[in-house]
Amino acid sequence: MTTPIYQVKAEFFKTLGHPARIRILEVLRDGERPVSELIPEVGIEASHLSQQLGLMRRANLIQARKVGSNVFYSVGEPMLFELLEVAKRIITASLAETQELLEQMQASNSIL
Repeated sequence: MTTPIYQVKAEFFKTLGHPARIRILEVLRDGERPVSELIPEVGIEASHLSQQLGLMRRANLIQARKVGSNVFYSVGEPMLFELLEVAKRIITASLAETQELLEQMQASNSIL
């Protein structure tokens, strides 16, 4: 029995649904990075970063490459960055609408 596509999509978005994972993708947008550079950029403890990287690797969102004692991470599918850009545009549009409503409320003389 195959998994319904909507469930696969939900699992994909659930994998993306953590602030540290989004930040990791943002940092990796500029290219491959060693773990030593990811720690200060992402702003979480090394053990927590390692956990997040492992989860993302198992979900095939990122790839790891070992060179000596260093592990380098990169994003295998550049369309992930497009997805983050679309999300940013959706959030920006929503915030703009909210800002417009707030301005209208502040300009009105009514109680509500």
